Amino acid sequence: MMEPRLGPEAAALHPGWPALLLWVSGLSYSVSSPASPSPSLVPRVRTSYNFGRTFLGLDKCNACIGTSICKKFFKEEIRFDNWLASRLGLIPDDLPSYPVNYSDDFKTWRPVEISRLVSKHQNEISDRRICASAAAPKTCSIERVLRKTGRFQKWLQAKRLTPDLVQGLPSPLLRCPSQRLLDRVVRRYAEVADAGSIFMDHFTDRDKLRLLYTLAVNAHPILLQIFPGAEGWPLPRYLGSCGRFLVSTSTSPLQEFYGAPADQAADLAYQLLGVLESLRSNDLNYFFYFTHVDVDMFGIFNNGHLFIRDASALGVIDRQEGSQAASRAGENKDIFSCLVSGCQTELPSCDTIPEKQSLVLVCGQVLPPLLQAKFPSPLQEEIDAELARCGEGTQPDPEVLQAASRLKDILRPLRTCDPRFAYRYPDCKYNDKF
Repeated sequence: MMEPRLGPEAAALHPGWPALLLWVSGLSYSVSSPASPSPSLVPRVRTSYNFGRTFLGLDKCNACIGTSICKKFFKEEIRFDNWLASRLGLIPDDLPSYPVNYSDDFKTWRPVEISRLVSKHQNEISDRRICASAAAPKTCSIERVLRKTGRFQKWLQAKRLTPDLVQGLPSPLLRCPSQRLLDRVVRRYAEVADAGSIFMDHFTDRDKLRLLYTLAVNAHPILLQIFPGAEGWPLPRYLGSCGRFLVSTSTSPLQEFYGAPADQAADLAYQLLGVLESLRSNDLNYFFYFTHVDVDMFGIFNNGHLFIRDASALGVIDRQEGSQAASRAGENKDIFSCLVSGCQTELPSCDTIPEKQSLVLVCGQVLPPLLQAKFPSPLQEEIDAELARCGEGTQPDPEVLQAASRLKDILRPLRTCDPRFAYRYPDCKYNDKF
């Protein structure tokens, strides 16, 4: 564990140290600590605490896969205030994420979220599998073992990321990638000094290993980079990642709104159906589908806007170029195929993914608790009936899509136009589109 470092005022005395802080604002577990002060009350002169190697997983090959967040951290320019650090130690094992406040000027703070890419238990299983693959003891150099694999040796020689280099990786994103999609991954990969090219000439050996490892463990941070929210995709902003932790803009889980009033429930359900519609049909001609869903995969910003909070279960099919990998016989399975799931895990062929898949999952599992018993009769019965049709997996695609469309039509006039829905207010006063 590294020693405490100087706080923001001390950093200000050194103009060569760009300032960027993360302030631990609150945890969702119980600790016997005093109430958290607001960011404005935190003294300017404060020692800071670097969580160090254990927190970031620096003994892993994925040591630093972040852009601004990660690179500044390793220049000791990101700090956690130590008024809580001594009690906190490390992130509790049972917490998948926790909120912090982020600032790059010591004055303006905004909420962000630090989340695990995989659970601590999965990390341990992954490490054991890596060591076992090299006939090593329980502990070994994770990076050294992965560098010697045949797959990574091919990556080292490759100038361009091609479908054969990702064959057998467990991520739904890579189940049947087109060359266009893989070029987008390389061109928009923000962890390299010179992005923008479809060729990997500007990647170091470690850059290639970090990208490969991230794609094998959890493609969520890659999806945030290649389909950014700033371009209209329903994803939160990616700020960086360190080790097996991701930093992104903060949202509240959809489950927290299951007790919301009727107009808010209608608004969120309407938004979620609209998100699924945009994933099926968009200007780039990519078809996104969920392999599974749970309520924590969706979140709401403080302006009421709903986004996909966890994109790790999103598959992507390129309707423009088609699949270059789905027709290949067999798959190249190796240790990278087994890092977070069983080595024998099989994903369905992309040719078998129906248009209705995400709708059936969401209408059957996510929306019913949000919309149940919220509206007067017979309106509630109409909503329940369309939800049942939308969530019926045995129905043909057109029937499910039509039920979702009818459900949107029912929900649309149930939304109110007031400041609680800041993402569309006051536009909703002047345009019925909102």
